[in-house]
Amino acid sequence: MNTEWYRKAGSASRVGFDVAIGPREAGWDHAGLYVVTLGAGESRVITARGFEWLVLPLAGQVRVECGGKLLFLVGREGPFAGPTDYAYVPASSTFTITSTAGARIALPHAKASEPLPFRRIAAEETVVELRGAGPSSRQVNNFGTPSVLRAESIIACEVLTPAGNWSSYPPHKHDEHHQDQESVLEEIYYFEMRAEGSSVAGQRAPSAFGFQRVYGTGERPINVLAEVHHGDVVLVPHGWHGPAMAPPGYDMYYLNVMAGPGKREWLVRDDPDHAWVRDTWAAQKVDPRLPFGGSR
Repeated sequence: MNTEWYRKAGSASRVGFDVAIGPREAGWDHAGLYVVTLGAGESRVITARGFEWLVLPLAGQVRVECGGKLLFLVGREGPFAGPTDYAYVPASSTFTITSTAGARIALPHAKASEPLPFRRIAAEETVVELRGAGPSSRQVNNFGTPSVLRAESIIACEVLTPAGNWSSYPPHKHDEHHQDQESVLEEIYYFEMRAEGSSVAGQRAPSAFGFQRVYGTGERPINVLAEVHHGDVVLVPHGWHGPAMAPPGYDMYYLNVMAGPGKREWLVRDDPDHAWVRDTWAAQKVDPRLPFGGSR
């Protein structure tokens, strides 16, 4: 069942897009995400009014045209196959994406006005981080984070969680400004699932599932415990979020898209009731199934 902050696959769609969530649809001000599936040779034209955009192939190859310049994105087999190259599209542009042989494409975007250059960012520029240890082991593909991507406001990364593990843990939040400790960011989680070890997201796993938790403070309550499936979205306007739980048998992927009103920085504060869990990681090893899609 949908709630205000959980959008079941298909419920956030519009004609031509599997997911179409902008600030208006989310009920906030800064962050958005479109996801589109294209057949061979199929295109979409998007006008980036007041937003900077990323063109991120989830699966397949993509051509991106903007301002008379054409970029080719090699893409990948699927989100568990490792990082991909992607494109940055500046605010107030009109751009066209075209699939060569069929593709699924994520289009994170965020409120912006600075005319940065249209460009391709190579997969090799993504910083792959193995975060946590033991059953809290997960992989973070830092492709659109401030230390990697030059942008005005958007922050984006991919998180891959092996079957049976927890990520987004300990629970944390970023909804207040505390200098050098916490920044204000809206956040979107877009999920894809697969049977453990299969090569393609969704393969052999039409019933694959996981869970996502979001909870608030006394002053700003929110309460989400969503059973998430392939193509679902969870919105985090505020509050503690995590864990994201991948049950045994099913690997979990999610794309995080963040943006906010202040300086472009990703600063989080752990829930003090659970922050101690980080101290246990020193005595544990990183899950040997990581990283997905490549060597350490």
